[in-house]
Amino acid sequence: MKAVARVVAFGLVELIVFGLVLFALAGTFNYWQAWAFLVVFALSTWIPSIYLQRADPAAHERRKRAGPAAESRTLQKVLIAGWYASLAAMVVISGLDHRFDWSSVPAAVCVAGDVLVALGLGVTSLVVIQNSFAASTVQVETDQKLVSTGLYGLVRHPMYTGNVLTIVGFPLALGSYWGLLPVLPGLLMLVVRIRDEEKLLVEQLEGYREYAQKARYRLVPYMW
Repeated sequence: MKAVARVVAFGLVELIVFGLVLFALAGTFNYWQAWAFLVVFALSTWIPSIYLQRADPAAHERRKRAGPAAESRTLQKVLIAGWYASLAAMVVISGLDHRFDWSSVPAAVCVAGDVLVALGLGVTSLVVIQNSFAASTVQVETDQKLVSTGLYGLVRHPMYTGNVLTIVGFPLALGSYWGLLPVLPGLLMLVVRIRDEEKLLVEQLEGYREYAQKARYRLVPYMW
């Protein structure tokens, strides 16, 4: 229970800080899109985190190790730093967009954005449940086994598919079209990250080369 309490406490602090930043950028608490987004974000991250902490603590720890400092490959350090920068830009632009009324996003589109965020975070969590070795960093552990079923039967990198859904929905949920601009460099970082990661997987994860020949698509079924 103490571990679960820590997960909830950390999530609450993270949510409060995130919310304060959003409202500060927007210059108001009268920002229903941000309130709705924060609720969706909280439920979509807390519930899976609590489940993982109870069912698979090791997988939960792997997910917590993230960021440039956690990466072992120099290119991946640069790429993940660029990814975080694109996420920060989405927050800043979306908040300022609300303050200065740059976009006019219909409520239905904002709700669709929340659905994409929930779906993306849900996919990411499901990947970790299906593959305990799915981590936030590019690495292959000594006893790691290849997973080729479930979401991995559709695409080779379903966690990144979830990331894409999340970042596309992020600005829309916050009522900003201009916030979509950083999505493009974010996607570029993700594509380069995937290509570099696959070099490592082919070299170090047994059976990955054969799996890649069977699972043709990396990120989006029937596209790439």
